[in-house]
Amino acid sequence: MQRRSGWLRRFFLRGFFTVLALVVLAGGGLAAALWFTLPPSQGRYSLRGLSAPVEIVQDEHGIPRIAATSERDAAEALGWLHARDRMFQMETMRRGAAGRLAEVAGPAALRMDRFSRTLGLAQSAQADYVALPEATRSLLDAYARGVNTWLEARGRFAAPEFLALGRPEPWEPWQSLLWAKVMGLWLSGNWRLELDRARLAGFLPPERLAELWPSDESTGRADFATLPSVERLARLAAAVPEFPRDAPLPSSASNAWAVSAARSATGKPLLASDPHLGFQAPILWYLARIEIAAPGQPPRFLAGATSPGVPFMVIGRNAALAWGFTTTHSDTQDVFIERLAGADRYETPEGPRPFTVREETIQVRGRDPEVLRVRETRHGPVISDLDGTQPPAGGSVLAVRMASLAPQDSAAAGLHALNNAGTLAEARAAAAQITAPAQNLMVAAADGGIGMFLTGRTPVRRAGDGTLPSPGWDGSHDWTGWVPFDAMPHVVNPEDGVVVNANNRVQAAGAEPYLGRDWYGDWRFRRIHALLAQRGPQAPQDLAAMQRDEVSLFAQELLPVLRAIPRPTGPAGAARDLLLGWDGQMRADAPQPLIFNAWWPLAARAALAMGGVPAGAWPPTPEFLRFVLNPDRRGAHWCRPATEAVPAAPVAGDACAALVAEALERATAQLAERFGPDPAAWRWDMAHRARFEHPLLRFLPFLDDWTRIEIGTGGDGETVNRGGMAGGGFAHVHGPGLRAVFDLSAPEGAAAVIGTGQSGNPLSRYWADQTPVWAGHAPDGALLLPLGPVPGQSGGVLRLEPG
Repeated sequence: MQRRSGWLRRFFLRGFFTVLALVVLAGGGLAAALWFTLPPSQGRYSLRGLSAPVEIVQDEHGIPRIAATSERDAAEALGWLHARDRMFQMETMRRGAAGRLAEVAGPAALRMDRFSRTLGLAQSAQADYVALPEATRSLLDAYARGVNTWLEARGRFAAPEFLALGRPEPWEPWQSLLWAKVMGLWLSGNWRLELDRARLAGFLPPERLAELWPSDESTGRADFATLPSVERLARLAAAVPEFPRDAPLPSSASNAWAVSAARSATGKPLLASDPHLGFQAPILWYLARIEIAAPGQPPRFLAGATSPGVPFMVIGRNAALAWGFTTTHSDTQDVFIERLAGADRYETPEGPRPFTVREETIQVRGRDPEVLRVRETRHGPVISDLDGTQPPAGGSVLAVRMASLAPQDSAAAGLHALNNAGTLAEARAAAAQITAPAQNLMVAAADGGIGMFLTGRTPVRRAGDGTLPSPGWDGSHDWTGWVPFDAMPHVVNPEDGVVVNANNRVQAAGAEPYLGRDWYGDWRFRRIHALLAQRGPQAPQDLAAMQRDEVSLFAQELLPVLRAIPRPTGPAGAARDLLLGWDGQMRADAPQPLIFNAWWPLAARAALAMGGVPAGAWPPTPEFLRFVLNPDRRGAHWCRPATEAVPAAPVAGDACAALVAEALERATAQLAERFGPDPAAWRWDMAHRARFEHPLLRFLPFLDDWTRIEIGTGGDGETVNRGGMAGGGFAHVHGPGLRAVFDLSAPEGAAAVIGTGQSGNPLSRYWADQTPVWAGHAPDGALLLPLGPVPGQSGGVLRLEPG
C-alpha cells in the first residue's frame, strides 16, 4: 500500500507541475504575442510606394514629426503610422460605416449594422471616390499603401485585438471616405428629432409640441395625418442606434474662435479649436506634424490633428493658415412619408413607382447570417423597414433624405485644398468643395484676416420647415436644390476682430437662407465673447486657458429660481444654502455643480410629465427648462398639469416654485444615498469623471476595467470646458477630446492635447499619457503640448525607405 501511495503521490505531483508548466508556457506565449503587437519606436522600414526616404522623429508623447519630400510620400508615411498606432480603431470605423461590425462583435452590433446597410454608406463612399479629382485620389491611394505595408508585415499582430479576431483585410482607398460619412450622419441629427416629434404629435397639441424645443421662427408645418401609428414609430425609434449605447457620436457641440492680428499679443492672428465628440479609448484624434521639402520648391508644413483612416490634417495649420470646425446644426435631413401603391410600389407625383430593392447579407459572429432587404424611394432609403414589420396595403412607410449622402460628395477634395490653402480666399474656395457635413469652418490667415465659412450642402425645400415628417407622394415638400454657397451667412474680417462659434445660431432669427428651426443654447458662445472682452490683446496661453473655463451661464440664469424657493428642511436645505452664494462655476472640487446637475434634469422631466409627455419620449434639455422657468413666464404653463386651466396671470409662489422645490428635494435625496448626508462634503468630480472606453473590450469582464481611462473633471454640458453627459448619469462621456491653439506668428506656433494618448495599444506607454495634461493635472502646469518642428525629447527615430 505504501508503494502504491507513493506512486499516486508522484503521479499527481507530475501532473500538477505539467499543468503548471503548460499554463506558464501559454501565459508566456500570450505575453510574447501581446508584446509583439507593440509598435517599434525606431528602425528602418521599407515602403514600396515611396519616391524618397521619409524620416519620422517622435517626441516623448509619441507625437511624430514626419519629414518627406512630397505630399504623396507624407500621406503614405501617415497611413503607415496610423496603422501602426491605431489599426483597430480604423477597423471599427470602416466596419461600423459599412455595416460589418456584427462579423466580429456578434448580434449586439446588428442594430448598428442594419442601419448602416440601409443607408448605404459604403456604396456612397465608393461612388464618391471615383468622382474625386485625380490629385486627391492619389493621396488616398498613397495612404492606403502605407496602411497595407504595415498590415502585410504584421498580419494579426497589427494590433492586440487582431490576435483574437484574425488578420485584418487590406485597406482600400475609398474606405477613407467612410470617416466623413459617419461624421455627416451623426453630426446632423434632425431626422431623429422629426421622428420624436411625430411620436409626440399623438399626445400633445401643436403649440406644446413646438415648445419642446423653443424657437422664434417657423415657416410652415407638414400634414401628418398619414403618419404611421405612435406604436410603430416607437418600434422604429428602438431599432435605430443612439449615443452612447451604440452610435459612435453624440449630435452636438464644439468651440472654435479666431482673433485678428489687431487683437493678438503676437502680432498675428490666433485660432482656438476644441471639437466635442463622444469619448473612446483611444480618442478620435491623432496629433502629427508634417514637413514637406520638395526639391526646387519652398518648404511646407502641416501641424495639428489628423484622424486615423484619413490622410489629411483635419484641424490644424500650415505656414499661412489655421483652421478648425464646429457643427452648424443646420437641418440637412428630412423624413418623408411615402404612401404605398400595392406591395412593391409607392406613389409619386408622376404616378406609382416601384421601390429600388437590394439585399444585404450581414455576417454575424456566432450565428447564421442575416439577409436585410433594403427598399429605396426617390427620396432615399426606407428606414421604417428597420422595425421588422410590414405596413398594411394602402399604408405608408418612412424614407429619409440626407444631404451628406447625396451623390458627388467632394468633401475629401475640399479638405485636401484646405490643407494647401494660404489665404482667406483660398480657404473660402476650399470650403465650397466641402459638401458634407454641415460645419462652420473657422479660419485665421497669416496676412491678418479671420473668417468663418459654412460648409456642407443645405437643401432648399418647396415647403415646410423640416421639423416633422413631410408628405412624399405629392412633391409638395420636395427638395428643389441646394442653398448657393455664396448665399450662406459667412463672416469675414468683422470690425471687432473676433469670430466665435459654439454651435449657436449663425444668423438672425427669420433670416434667409433658411437653415433650420432648432438651435442649441448660446451659453458657451456668450461666455467666450465675455472672456475675450475681459482683457486686451490675447496670447496663445490665454486662449488655452479659455478652453478650460468652467463657468456656466445656464446655471447663472436658473440660480435665481432656486434661491427664491423657501428653505427646505434637512439635506435639501443645506444644499440650497450652498447655492446661495455660488457663481455657477463647475469646479471639480465643489459640491454645487453636483447639486445643480442633479436638480435641473429632474425639474425638466417633471415639467415634461406635467405637460403630458410620456417618460423617455423627449430628453430633458437646458433649452426647454430655460423656457419653462424664464422670468417672462412664457413657459409657466408646463409647471401644472396640461388638463388644468392656466390662470390669467401667474402669481408668486406658483406651481413653478413648487416644481423647483420638489425637484431639489428629490435630487438631494438621491445624492445623499450615494454620497452621504452632508452636501458640503460632496465634490463634483466624485461623480463627474471623464470616461474613455475601448469600443469592444468595454463589454468584456476584467478587460473593461483594464482598458478604461478615467479621471475626475470639472465643467458640464453648458460650459466652455465641455463636460457632456448622457444616459441620465453624471459620467463625462463627450466633450473636447482635442484642444488646439494656433499662433500664425511663427512656424512653431501650434500646440494641442488629446484626451488619451497617441497609441491604440493598451500596453503602450502612449495609451493614456496625455490624459493628465488634458485634465489639467500636468506637473509643470502645461495646458497643451507643443507641435513645433523639433520635439523637446526624442521618443525614437524611424526611417522609411523606398521598397
